[in-house]
Amino acid sequence: LVIGLSFSPRTFELFKRAAELGNATARAKVAFAQLFGDHMKRNFTAAFELFDELEREGEPMGQLGLGFMHGTGIGVNSSQAKSLVYYTFSAFGGDSFGQMIMGYRYWSGIALIQGCESALSYYRKVAQSVATKLTAHGGPVIRRHRLADETDLPPDEKQFDDDLIQYHAFLASKGDTQAALILGQLYYEGSHGVPQNFERSYHFFKLVAKDSRNSLAYAFLGKLHSEGYPNVEQNDEKAVQYFKKAASEGNLVGLCGMGMMYLQGRGVRQDIHTGVDYLQKSAEQGWPEAQVQLGILHYTGRGVAKDARKALKLFNLASQTGNLLAFYNLAQMHAEGVGTARSCLIAAELYKNVAERGPASRMLMEAHEHYKMGNTDTALIMYLFLGELGYELAQSNAAYILDKDGSEIIAKDEIYSRALLHWSRAAHQGYSVARLKMGDYHYYGYGTKQDYATAALHYRLASDQLHSAQAMFNLGFMHEHGLGLERDYHLAKRYYDMAASSTWEAVVPTSLALAGLGLKYFVYHWTDYLQAVKTVGLDGFLGKDWDLYLMAALGALLALVVLIRQAQQRQQEERERRRLAEERRQRQEEEREEREREQQQQQD
Repeated sequence: LVIGLSFSPRTFELFKRAAELGNATARAKVAFAQLFGDHMKRNFTAAFELFDELEREGEPMGQLGLGFMHGTGIGVNSSQAKSLVYYTFSAFGGDSFGQMIMGYRYWSGIALIQGCESALSYYRKVAQSVATKLTAHGGPVIRRHRLADETDLPPDEKQFDDDLIQYHAFLASKGDTQAALILGQLYYEGSHGVPQNFERSYHFFKLVAKDSRNSLAYAFLGKLHSEGYPNVEQNDEKAVQYFKKAASEGNLVGLCGMGMMYLQGRGVRQDIHTGVDYLQKSAEQGWPEAQVQLGILHYTGRGVAKDARKALKLFNLASQTGNLLAFYNLAQMHAEGVGTARSCLIAAELYKNVAERGPASRMLMEAHEHYKMGNTDTALIMYLFLGELGYELAQSNAAYILDKDGSEIIAKDEIYSRALLHWSRAAHQGYSVARLKMGDYHYYGYGTKQDYATAALHYRLASDQLHSAQAMFNLGFMHEHGLGLERDYHLAKRYYDMAASSTWEAVVPTSLALAGLGLKYFVYHWTDYLQAVKTVGLDGFLGKDWDLYLMAALGALLALVVLIRQAQQRQQEERERRRLAEERRQRQEEEREEREREQQQQQD
């Protein structure tokens, strides 16, 4: 379903022709292209009509499109009730995007009663589909650009990446094996803006293996031949040869590869115990793929003693590197209560993590590319679509675009209220900046009624749960001025101090705020003192013997002045004595020099 820049014009023309011939999938792609304004001129009416035709035919993708348009109010009046109905039928029809949307809505309680078990059921279906298509290393890397953070980055980060890749390619062409090894891994994983290209990856690893016989290059050549990719031959015998060379030098990737080949009996005679030994050696060195595979063996009891707790430990270790298969297996164990107490919340969260690495994740990069090219509305609609699927990054990016750039497809009087909605959804998924934005919107009355108390509530959540320095500073300011919170200078100082200690960037503003707070505290209490004196008199305020205390204090002050004056006089006398001594010494020196000159003249 993904529509984006990865489709060439020729490819999309073929889809259009297929749509004209009645193919439902192609018609859905055309409808989404008209909706996004990608490859086709944006036309909400045409998109709606095409989605409506597909829906009447019972097509889940048509129901998905109508659900999105009604849910976001794009091209039609917003109706959460209609949106929910369409999304529900799309999910029942087996559409993975519809299932993700329903999972997220049950998980967050959007337009229906929050239900963890229902969310778990939907997310499990999508995660199972994603997991079956994952390779052992977890699939391609998805670059997640957060627009709010890019203001502090260089203006052309992509150009920087391109230049760096070209530089490494130049070094590799000159025989630099380390540069060739880096390029091989980048093309294999598809990271740092480098498109996944297994043929190029094979080329660079082959180059390194030929020139330096590097064990890591051997290991990845074995992986490529073992898995088989376009333009890279699937060959178990070659895979075993390369894995064996890498494993002989203790390379953890090669050890894992040999373990898998023995387990599956590919290129070698099947020997589960030997395979387990190889996997154990690799897992002990921290290779996540080996940890996952060894965890699966302990979970199923194949070749080793069945031990759910040990499997859980191995999956947890692998998950720390972001391995999706580890996340999936952890979700399974938490959902079933195997090796650990059953937890619907943890399982649903893990399934959600896996589901969000499916095909829709590529649209995050597509939307970012459109935004960088100036196609703001296209990027916005894509982010809104992904936000409906539950991607926190898409929700915060959509809110950022509405907040910063506005939109031609949304009425101006609705922009802040819609931005607040998406900041709210992102905040409920733990994004601290979104929580802070919610406080700002309620503080200034953007898209909602001005409400200092609600603003303070969001700032407190951002401070207590997410440790936001800005939220701490804002709470200090509100306590100082009594805005939505009780005026309390002590609490204000406490929050200012917390903000200053949390990050060095807050030191200067908090220092200025504390200086102003100190002055205000003095003035505030000085007025209280004067009022007290005026009300009860000096006897009532200071006590009936206040005059004796005052005389004693003045006497002590006078004694202090006398002591200071005497010390100053002694210092002055000492300076005068030193001056006279220095003058006397200089006169003696001059007299001595004069006598020496006279003696010299007499001798001459």
